[in-house]
Amino acid sequence: MRKIGSNIYLALIVMFLYLPILTLAVFSFNKAKTMAVWSGFSLRWYRAMLENEQIIEAIRNTFSIAFVAAVVSTLIGTFACLGMSKMRKKSQNLLMGLNNIPLLNADIVIGISLMMTFLAFKIDLSWTTVLLSHITFCIPYVILSVLPKIKQLSPSAYEAALDLGASPQYAFYKIVMPEIWPGIFSGFLLAFTMSVDDFVITHFTRGAGINTISTLIYSQVKVGIKPTLFALSTVIFLLVLVILVITNILSGIKEGKGR
Repeated sequence: MRKIGSNIYLALIVMFLYLPILTLAVFSFNKAKTMAVWSGFSLRWYRAMLENEQIIEAIRNTFSIAFVAAVVSTLIGTFACLGMSKMRKKSQNLLMGLNNIPLLNADIVIGISLMMTFLAFKIDLSWTTVLLSHITFCIPYVILSVLPKIKQLSPSAYEAALDLGASPQYAFYKIVMPEIWPGIFSGFLLAFTMSVDDFVITHFTRGAGINTISTLIYSQVKVGIKPTLFALSTVIFLLVLVILVITNILSGIKEGKGR
């Protein structure tokens, strides 16, 4: 009886999470422009999405900013973690406290403060300011992902490699890097996801004519959401699903080889 109850509870959670996405995906194939009636299966809105230059530009901006921000923030965050690992406990706690402030702060506070900083230094709001803003708020997430892995390292292995004649660079790439790589990869994925998902900070730091997917949807809500955005959301969801499936398969293969 308990197992049946657990299965029902799990099914309800899954329905609560994914039923709205499934509804959106179904209506992205609706021939009609309205969600009030189903008038037949059609790829009309997917073709319209691919022909809409505004949407294509928003996709290009979103993923180019997210990729560059994730790479740069991962590099900065990883080197920051390596430096923090050599500090005293009090210094580490102080820096971690400072690192956690952007995570606990409201996005609107960060967005407005970054916008005011750019304006104070007479920097025109543009694609670059959005990128710099995304790098800024992604770094704390990378640090939270990488630092625990570095703390799990045993310094004796690295020191043994040095004693055996390995250079510091070679010992780092052969001993340290494989151990902290899962944290680095997780930090990169988290930074990429947070950048793609962000709206508030992007809204305050973007220039005129610069749109990401989130700001484009916000601007179109005022005049009514078009079904092309249903198609766009469905494509993004399927893309993320495929990436997760591939990642899990590769992880399973790697674990199988390790046994």
